[in-house]
Amino acid sequence: MTSNQSRHYGFPPKQGLYDPRFEKDACGIGFVANIKGSKSHDIIQQGLQVLRNLHHRGAQGCDPCTGDGAGILMQISHEFFRRAAGDIGIQLPEVGGYGVGMVFLPQDEPLRRQCEGLFESIIREEGVRFLGWRDVPIKPEYIGDQAKQTLPCIRQFFIARDILNEAQFERKLYVVRKRIARGIRESALVERGRVYICSLSANTIVYKGMLLPEQLGNFFSDLGDSSMVSALALVHSRFSTNTFPTWTLAHPYRYTVHNGEINTLRGNVNWMRARQGRLQSDLFGDDLDKLYPIVYEKQSDSACLDNAVEFLVMAGRSLPHAMMMLIPEPWVGNPSMNLDRRGFYEYHASMMEPWDGPAAVAFTDGKLIGATLDRNGLRPCRYQVMTDDLVVLASEAGVLPTDAKNIREKGRLRPGRMFLVDTVQGRIIDDEEIKADIAGRKPYRTWLTQHRVSLDELPEPLSVPQPNRQTLRQRQQIFGVTIEELRMVLSPMGINGEEPTSSMGTDTPLAVLSNRPQLLSKYFKQLFAQVTNPPIDPIREQLVMSLVTNIGPKPNLIAETPEACRRIKIRQPILTNAELQKLRAFEDPNFASKTLPMLFRVAEGPDGLGAAVDQLCQDASKAIREGSKFLILSDRGVSEEWAPIPSLLAIAAVHHHLVCEATRTEVGLILETGEPRDVHHFACLIGYGAAVLLRGSNF
Repeated sequence: MTSNQSRHYGFPPKQGLYDPRFEKDACGIGFVANIKGSKSHDIIQQGLQVLRNLHHRGAQGCDPCTGDGAGILMQISHEFFRRAAGDIGIQLPEVGGYGVGMVFLPQDEPLRRQCEGLFESIIREEGVRFLGWRDVPIKPEYIGDQAKQTLPCIRQFFIARDILNEAQFERKLYVVRKRIARGIRESALVERGRVYICSLSANTIVYKGMLLPEQLGNFFSDLGDSSMVSALALVHSRFSTNTFPTWTLAHPYRYTVHNGEINTLRGNVNWMRARQGRLQSDLFGDDLDKLYPIVYEKQSDSACLDNAVEFLVMAGRSLPHAMMMLIPEPWVGNPSMNLDRRGFYEYHASMMEPWDGPAAVAFTDGKLIGATLDRNGLRPCRYQVMTDDLVVLASEAGVLPTDAKNIREKGRLRPGRMFLVDTVQGRIIDDEEIKADIAGRKPYRTWLTQHRVSLDELPEPLSVPQPNRQTLRQRQQIFGVTIEELRMVLSPMGINGEEPTSSMGTDTPLAVLSNRPQLLSKYFKQLFAQVTNPPIDPIREQLVMSLVTNIGPKPNLIAETPEACRRIKIRQPILTNAELQKLRAFEDPNFASKTLPMLFRVAEGPDGLGAAVDQLCQDASKAIREGSKFLILSDRGVSEEWAPIPSLLAIAAVHHHLVCEATRTEVGLILETGEPRDVHHFACLIGYGAAVLLRGSNF
């Protein structure tokens, strides 16, 4: 890496084989909390001790004194901030009457003042009262040379709550922070990459940086002040897998710390962006548009997950509810699960796809603190409950040495389970109680019975198109099926009913380097996990695997209404001719479908292909305006005169066209094509927007 690249304040720009989109974290997490909500400086010191004992789970670069990141999230300590602010002439309101922002700014003073001016301007525009700035005392001599090179100016600012209630104030601070972040990104500031709000809340504050775990307490003098107290401390030691450490991507974020990877990240982020067109909120009202993008893409997977958690909580859901939506336990293949809980997960599966791990996530809103594991449970998480009401949870046991006789309970978090401490109620809430309470708040199971339709329940079609054996060879040639694919891929699937197995190695040229015509999907390769996650066996691990999908318009993510689950349930995303005809013949206006031809005239060549794709997108928009809820893109009718638009090009073009028009979630996209014939083809088509497909062998 060049010297200029090493001075980047965020990620380096996309170059060579490096892309900032692939930033991942694999780290050590932990928290310490007093069950009864009793605040003390000891909790902070114990949190820092847990962090130091997670040193080996973090990472450092060629400079042994610069870490990938370490941080602590805790409750706002009123006595400390009242005194610290008073020392610089800022009079803070009573407890809970103000919010504290922790922010990274440029070291250059003129640039910093420009940023601060933007902050103050937006705060005033949002109708809240700005109280002032405070320099956070730091000791740079405790950190490494590389960390010093990109060290930001670290400051805090204060905003008065005045007439707003607690929930309204938190939402207003959220709006302020999102507006500031977007304003900075869209500005012409030279060092805008250095500007980052670590936290802005009336309940919690984050101290973090590009540090080693043992440096955090020494670097931030505030953490050593005996008047700094909290009832909880959430800590994290970062290992940025194959990627770059930065000040901004150290954990904790505003609600979460994360150990693992979000391997479904690209789809999760894309669908969050697509949903923005249908969002409506009584709580945010006209402020909703100020929050976009809900999830900012140019950050790590953990930061994206935190964005999603924060949005759901700010929009009105409880923190455990949001975690159950985003990281659900395995429910499809669990026959012993309570029916109401199953109804909760099935209802929310219509609204939100899971953010799939492996992941161990600890979370807090300053009152509740807990942790959850994803459905596979491939990340360790252990806890201890002491006789003095202290709870310790971390990536491993022994992070806070204690006498065994003082341990009241200990255990490990199991796959899909949640551990939760409520410091307001002063008790631990076990997994069964948490989920029974949330699943019982609304009649999710009843709503599913009333509004969700299963494909199996639809009447059989009067007629079903049959494959035309006479034109089979012609269609194979049109779709580019090779002799090798017939022999090595299609034959084993037809004879044995299973995917053929082979070595991962291939000696065929990359599509971009080949001098032979290639399918569009050949230009795409699977994104493998960046750490050595074991492969999932969908047969032996069927408890945590499911191909069940819900198709149709996606509802407003914020509102929980009976109609939100008005979708069609399908056992797996590859349809037969009969199943597709069921959908076509379904006369319910809530599921009206329209077939759009996916063809272009051979005589018009490449220009005709481009024009046909544009026309397909316009036809899709028109169909939505006319009330269609399903669009079936079909290349039936190929002939000497009509050629098929490549199915991946067609589905991706329509999908992104509708995203740009903010209408993507108003319709389900179905693909009827003879082109795909192996798993990679189907994966590409589903990844780029198809809900379900007609399998090529039935075409």
